[in-house]
Amino acid sequence: MAGQLIWLVTGCTSGLGEALAQAILSKGDKVIATARGSKGVSGIERLSALEESGAAVLELDITASQEELNEKAKEAWDIYGRIDVLVNNAGSVKGGLVEEINEEIFLDVIRTNVSGPMNLTRALLPFMRARRSGTLLFTGSISHHLAITGSSCYIGSKGLLDAIIPTLALEVAPFDLRVCNLSFGFFRTELMSENNATHATAKQIPELAELHKVVEDSLEVGAVDWPGDPRKGCELVVEAVRGEGRCAGKELPLRLPIGSDAPSIIRNNCSERMKICDEWEGITTLTNRD
Repeated sequence: MAGQLIWLVTGCTSGLGEALAQAILSKGDKVIATARGSKGVSGIERLSALEESGAAVLELDITASQEELNEKAKEAWDIYGRIDVLVNNAGSVKGGLVEEINEEIFLDVIRTNVSGPMNLTRALLPFMRARRSGTLLFTGSISHHLAITGSSCYIGSKGLLDAIIPTLALEVAPFDLRVCNLSFGFFRTELMSENNATHATAKQIPELAELHKVVEDSLEVGAVDWPGDPRKGCELVVEAVRGEGRCAGKELPLRLPIGSDAPSIIRNNCSERMKICDEWEGITTLTNRD
């Protein structure tokens, strides 16, 4: 993809969002980096380092109402007169056992990781459709191919996002828009830091004390031992979107596994499903009407 691209990236104060914004700038593209305010500090202030590096910055809370996100989308669009790539990156983690969380906790994660990104996408789609040009990216996770104690909210949200994306892609294809779920493996970011991840419980069940400790220990250790390098992963994303470098000649896929661990985790999950199909096909297919 030739020419300078304009990117809008949410959740840019740290981790993959910050690394992606830097990778975009290093390629000569322009980026509108966004963040929400936190603990009395505005989103603009939290993005000061990226602004100094050349990014345009915008305060944006992905959990805001559709009406507010519509206004923010127009504000972002007007900065450069277009947006070529939207990256729905902002997200949250709440660890908790299925029996100890409640609907409020679960829906709060869904609101940040699924509803918010879809609302912002909905806000920008009229502009992109009018130009018949644009790329919609979502920061996904290979975690929904796994079972991880205490991670049902996060894994469930990423699985739901992954399930929605193919239909979105089908619906926007007539307008020449691309869609891709960036299925990141385990990258060493601040996703699991105390600022981003919390142990959320509506109640504590004594019989689950050992599992409770597993959740607390995983949050305490965080991502310190995870193998992925955010800078390298995000440089790959920029190349994939632009169709350059290592990705020259490759079409941007609907789902892009990123990380040394991502392909094997996805393959293992698919192999388990295929094994079940092979074992049960002779029985479960005998269910048509007579």
